[in-house]
Amino acid sequence: MKRRCRQISLTAFLLFITVISYSQNPPAEKAGKSAYVSGKVLDENERPLSRVSIIILGQSKGLLTNDSGYFRIKVPVDKAFALVFSYAGRNTEQKNFMLNENEEEVISIRLERGEKTLEEVIVTDQRERREAGLIKPNPKTILNLPSAVTGVESLIKIFVGSNNELTSQYSVRGGSYDENLIYVNDFEIFRPYLVRSGQQEGLSFINPEMVRSISFYNGGFQARHGDKMSSVLDIQYKKPKKFGGSAFISILEQGLQLEGADKKNKFSYLLGIRNRSNRNLLSRQETKGNYVPSSSDFQALLTYQFSPKWQAELLSNISQTRFTLIPQTSQLTSSVISPFFSATIGIDVFFEGREKDQYLTNMLGFSLTNQVNKKLRLKWMASRFENDERENLDIIGAYIFGDRDFDQRNATFGAIVNPLGAGVYQTWARNTLKIENWNISHKGNYDQGNHAIQWGLAFDKTRINDRLNEWEFQDSAGYSLPYQPDLLRLNKVLKTAASLDINKFSGYIQDNILLGDSVKSTTITVGVRFNYNSLNNEMLISPRVGASWKPGGKKDIIFRAAFGAYHQPPFYRELRRFDGTVNKELKAQKSWQGVAGFDYNFIGLNNRPMRWTTELYYKHMTDVVPYDIDNVRLRYFGENNAKAYAAGLEMRLNGELVPDAESWITLGIMKTGEDIENDFFKVYKLDSLNQPIDSSVTQHGYLRRPTDRRVTFGMYFSDYLSTNKNFKVYLNLLYGGNLPYNIPGSVKNRNAAFINPYIRADIGFSALLMDENRSKRRSHSPFRNFENIWASLEIFNVIDRANTISYLSIKDFSNTTYLLPNRLTPRLINFKIVARW
Repeated sequence: MKRRCRQISLTAFLLFITVISYSQNPPAEKAGKSAYVSGKVLDENERPLSRVSIIILGQSKGLLTNDSGYFRIKVPVDKAFALVFSYAGRNTEQKNFMLNENEEEVISIRLERGEKTLEEVIVTDQRERREAGLIKPNPKTILNLPSAVTGVESLIKIFVGSNNELTSQYSVRGGSYDENLIYVNDFEIFRPYLVRSGQQEGLSFINPEMVRSISFYNGGFQARHGDKMSSVLDIQYKKPKKFGGSAFISILEQGLQLEGADKKNKFSYLLGIRNRSNRNLLSRQETKGNYVPSSSDFQALLTYQFSPKWQAELLSNISQTRFTLIPQTSQLTSSVISPFFSATIGIDVFFEGREKDQYLTNMLGFSLTNQVNKKLRLKWMASRFENDERENLDIIGAYIFGDRDFDQRNATFGAIVNPLGAGVYQTWARNTLKIENWNISHKGNYDQGNHAIQWGLAFDKTRINDRLNEWEFQDSAGYSLPYQPDLLRLNKVLKTAASLDINKFSGYIQDNILLGDSVKSTTITVGVRFNYNSLNNEMLISPRVGASWKPGGKKDIIFRAAFGAYHQPPFYRELRRFDGTVNKELKAQKSWQGVAGFDYNFIGLNNRPMRWTTELYYKHMTDVVPYDIDNVRLRYFGENNAKAYAAGLEMRLNGELVPDAESWITLGIMKTGEDIENDFFKVYKLDSLNQPIDSSVTQHGYLRRPTDRRVTFGMYFSDYLSTNKNFKVYLNLLYGGNLPYNIPGSVKNRNAAFINPYIRADIGFSALLMDENRSKRRSHSPFRNFENIWASLEIFNVIDRANTISYLSIKDFSNTTYLLPNRLTPRLINFKIVARW
């Protein structure tokens, strides 16, 4: 297995370097072969048009017509291509060709006046390249990304890896799902906490149709970005200036988005409503039954500009997710782990009962911004978040296991032909959770010469009320487990209630210093955070420093580094022990992290600008709260009884291989481990009758963490036909190495099992049904005000790989553990239509 992982890592690394080398050294055209297209470009009155832009579709270089409207351009030979003719204030024209060697075609092009106006030009600077760990993808990429779950998080998974297409949660550089911060317009966003599997998840909070900018920090982020150990996702929504909107319909999801502003641009609104059902995704899973998942939400962003210096903003969200499952049967292939043997067997499970879950979320945030002058900006914020979750579960599974007949010639094909045992298990739960979080905060920044000083203060009041009432019963061959004569024992019982009232104070101050000029410069960022938590009366101080250096010379390269403390106060899930009790003395998990790398811009394939980013990182963590992962549910130990580390290398290549078609390639290599206190067990020496005659005590030391995925590879590729930009293709490819899996309740068998590598490929094809040229539409057409309409065909899991997310463990009377794999989604076809106006 280790050798195979090294081979895959080497192959992925060589592929990455090959792409970079090829991009920097594109192949030259074959010498001696040429063809030409020449002619004139005229207006609607047959008058010549000068300075009309003419380019070959997919290339950046071209030429302009002369004063007589004449042009002559060298073009490819024996290959289909298209010429694009464009001129400000007139409709763009495209002509397709295929010429032989030494052939010249003479044409005449007429450009008519159109309604299209010049697009807004956005000027950006190099500050985003100077921050360690910062990735800024194009928000338009989200709308085209073929993925089972539409959203910003699906794009983030290309950069950090994934092992579950059904969830919007992600792990960054060896961290857990709970180590990621999410902001929308500077308001912190929270997720449901009782969710056990990706099947139960609903819509992500972030509505991709409303997004204006994405800033994702996968490590080394500045002091202004909060108290988490792994990442920050900072989303800014659009501020509309005119009426518009979009609507989309697909097999899985539907949505409507409206935006607009008044005549004076003082008041603007941005509204979004979505509905999603994963029934088609879940209906083909190995557990057959009646799946009824549904999720819907409504979001609104209202902005009012009182004056050039004062602006108010209101952000609201209401979301509801319901999940009902009535399982029937399941046929699985299981791995067996035992002190005496290992094998692969078949298990048939027959279910009774149902699961019914409900998650209600609402959020309201208000902000007031004062641009005092060009140097000073102040912002005050207040928000309330509420999460109301309910779980109802009562499912009985009767199973039989043994050798399964895989010979298709037999009448017993697919059935258990050599039974090894049978049993029954029952899972029952009635859980409720209600979380309220109130926040009042202030942020400010002051620019003075080469200094940009930023500061912030915040107060959070969190109320948590929960009631856990769940148990599991296991029966094998008529005996309940754990077995005790004349006594019925349940395998696991949680019956607790908690009411917590937590006050948190936090703040930061940092200075961004710029030395030098745009050609050769150095930036230094120095900052510090503090955080006080009334639950455990712990005060945290987190200093952070970052630097970047842009040397002079022809190469556009920036070196950057960051170092600092990233301490994470405990929240709801970390406080819960395995037995359901709450540890109110739990301290914050602490880490010191270092990041170093470079960001290099160069001209690649087809003379297109490309960017290559590489970063090395190391995390040293203490007071760690260990956890196990079951699907997307994290079960913490509830104690600061471990220390851990994470080290790795990440490389990214991104750019537009052809104009207006962004692509990304990411390769990550990482190792993360943890050393848990008192994780010792006894090893017995047995005689010929398997009776113990001696024993010794063994302690594990450092083991792989549940998120230890050694190799990750992600690619998002977009392109269009060389002769028609209106037909596009998008490819989303993900690979992640194997993950360790811990046998529940077994110290000895921690890291004893593995989840196989996650491999998934999704592909999408899009065609433009209606473009933005409205001059040819009739006045009474119902589509006369539409900007464009696209139709997409998406194929999820093209290779139809049965990826495993977790295992269901079942024990027999001899204490043999059988692991039943919980599979993810098979191949599925999705159709989508998107209209914008």
